[in-house]
Amino acid sequence: MSENKKLSDIKYSVLDLSPINEGSTAAVSLKNTLDLAQHAEKWGYTRYWLAEHHNMAGIASSATSVVIGHVAGGTSSIRVGSGGIMLPNHAPLVIAEQFGTLESLYPGRIDLGLGRAPGTDQLTAHALRRDRGNDGQDFPEQLEELREYFEAESPAERKRVRAIPGEGLNIPIWLLGSSGFSARLSAQLGLPFAFASHFSPDNTLPALQLYRSHFTPSDELSEPYAMVGVNVIAADTQEEAERLATSMQQQFLNLIRNTPGALKPPVDNMDELWSEYEKALLQQQLGSSIIGDAETVQKKLQEFLDKTQANEFMVNAQIYDHKARLRSFEIVSEIMKKQ
Repeated sequence: MSENKKLSDIKYSVLDLSPINEGSTAAVSLKNTLDLAQHAEKWGYTRYWLAEHHNMAGIASSATSVVIGHVAGGTSSIRVGSGGIMLPNHAPLVIAEQFGTLESLYPGRIDLGLGRAPGTDQLTAHALRRDRGNDGQDFPEQLEELREYFEAESPAERKRVRAIPGEGLNIPIWLLGSSGFSARLSAQLGLPFAFASHFSPDNTLPALQLYRSHFTPSDELSEPYAMVGVNVIAADTQEEAERLATSMQQQFLNLIRNTPGALKPPVDNMDELWSEYEKALLQQQLGSSIIGDAETVQKKLQEFLDKTQANEFMVNAQIYDHKARLRSFEIVSEIMKKQ
């Protein structure tokens, strides 16, 4: 693999958690999500993914398939998908029908990214799944069942249960991961792999190495294709970017303290909020985050590409002010297009 890969050589995409701001509503968040998607399409982003989280006051994309339909309906060319659907929360047939419906409505534009984590706490996972025994260990079997629903039916082996719509549709399936499990499974099945470096930076390079070294070509993919998630907070000045990033830092701080909530406005000094221990924890978890003006972001994105040799970046930006969030994604698009 070339060590001279440039940012303009790779694709760039959006991961949107549809953040709910403190003092705001999910309705506003979903309106902002569509607005960001429309801008991202104009700025040349390849895909726009939404994530499944539950029982979280700061995230509006819990009904992920519904929001994907909302975004796909309001855009015309950008790919729209899940980053991801947490498959253990659902019957595979339901996901096949939902994404079969989305692909039927918006042909050639839908991605199905799948994860095996609950995307929530254990109590909520039980409320979703009902079956206490389903802890994601049977993810490979669930995945196999889901993929079978998408297979075209042959008269010789008529299936008793069919996904209509869904059957016979070509919907790209991606496996998402923050450790080695999905890296190995996606390699074994010859599927594209998306790694959550935006919250699990220490595992990034080992997981990518595992994926590439074990990759088996498939009908879907002849060679490995790795997408890497990255937090990017960009602004016109370094100082403004660092201030905007304090909303993301407060969000992770509240997760560490087990007090999740809405996305908070930026603050001038995080040292007034966190302890030294909490600061160290956050720096470990957000270690790959890129914060700064265009020059700083370009330099750090290139360094990240040199390390990961990714085929695609998926950019996440938890920014309180919607206009500042738009500007951040615009700056990234300008950087990624430069030769």
